[in-house]
Amino acid sequence: MDDHYDVVIAGAGPAGAQCARDVAARGYDVVVLETEGEDEFPAQSNKSTGGTFPSMMATFGIPDDVVMQFTDSVVLESPNDHYVQEQPGAVLEFAEFKRYLVEDSREKGAEYIFDARVTKPLEEDGELVGVTYNGDEEIYGDIVMDATGPSAPLAKKLGVSNLERRNQAIGIEYEFEGVDLDVEGYADLEDAMMLRLDHDLAPGGYSWIFHTGGDTAKVGLCYIQNESYQRYSSADRTIDGYLDHWLENDPRFENAERIAGKQHRGSAHIQPPDSLSAESFMAIGDTVPTIDPLWGEGIHKCMKSARAAAIVADHALTGEVNTSTEKMSIYDDLWHDEVAPNANKRLLLTKLLYLAPNSRYDQLMGDLRRSEKDTLADANEGNKRAIAKLLHLRDVPTLARLARLHYGG
Repeated sequence: MDDHYDVVIAGAGPAGAQCARDVAARGYDVVVLETEGEDEFPAQSNKSTGGTFPSMMATFGIPDDVVMQFTDSVVLESPNDHYVQEQPGAVLEFAEFKRYLVEDSREKGAEYIFDARVTKPLEEDGELVGVTYNGDEEIYGDIVMDATGPSAPLAKKLGVSNLERRNQAIGIEYEFEGVDLDVEGYADLEDAMMLRLDHDLAPGGYSWIFHTGGDTAKVGLCYIQNESYQRYSSADRTIDGYLDHWLENDPRFENAERIAGKQHRGSAHIQPPDSLSAESFMAIGDTVPTIDPLWGEGIHKCMKSARAAAIVADHALTGEVNTSTEKMSIYDDLWHDEVAPNANKRLLLTKLLYLAPNSRYDQLMGDLRRSEKDTLADANEGNKRAIAKLLHLRDVPTLARLARLHYGG
């Protein structure tokens, strides 16, 4: 195997493999280094709920084969109310989705090295020329990309990653059978993805039920150890304890049983990036991080960041190779304009949402029912007018707390 490539990518997740698809399709030599072994891939990294939307499937040519269940609606729940919005979606079998991206990129010409743990950038005379993996193995490339997620061994050493522990969200999910999806007093969750705001179940976060067909569903929760977590959490209850508490007290799980081998744990950072690139280098996917701060949807944004990086790589490698800091910074512009526009506004909205008490979540459900159809979608995109429509006088103390937290006052 040649040890020099046009593009070297660390990590075969959705961002890394999708970027390899795009780069290889343009005729460049690309290699992806993945920590896991090929036979078990992606057992260790199968950490996503797999909830996404048809726009992602169509844009990136994802086949229906990797979909567990197509859904018709998104449901928001509070402790005593709910809101239903008709919106088509898809719950992916995440492991099959990742394997598809690898197989398809290989067909397009990408190479993969499994059992390859990338440890640090390879530099010569102060310039990035490749990566080091598995101790002393070296591989060279004109452009290097870190798609390893929060571990970010390359981005950290190059001064691009600034992930902070206090911004780390943790999550747990199981797949169940025997779930009652239509219980009196609750929304009908057949063919739905449900997100619940309830500090008794997920302090400073949210929980979910994603229908995966028949009487099966993905069930989980996540939270960040923010002010709401400190205020509402039980000192002796772990994240597993919170999930058990929900399972024991929600009638929808009275006859539910965990499906063997279907447990997923993961983490992500909820914060804006300082930078995304350097000379000959781009950080993509959750290395940045890219996950949606409000509802945790990361697949579509990871894929879009991968495509943006591939576009920049194409520009840099066409004609006379130019991988300067200035050229790579085009990726930063694309990320802020197309991958995660209004990121700072949406992050502030996220903090405001998770600072609110449970009673405010009940009121939010009524507000959404009375609002125009697109209000939630517009607010989710950071539209100030849509956000203002959902605010009340009673939110002033929460806004003041948010300001103190944000500005350090």
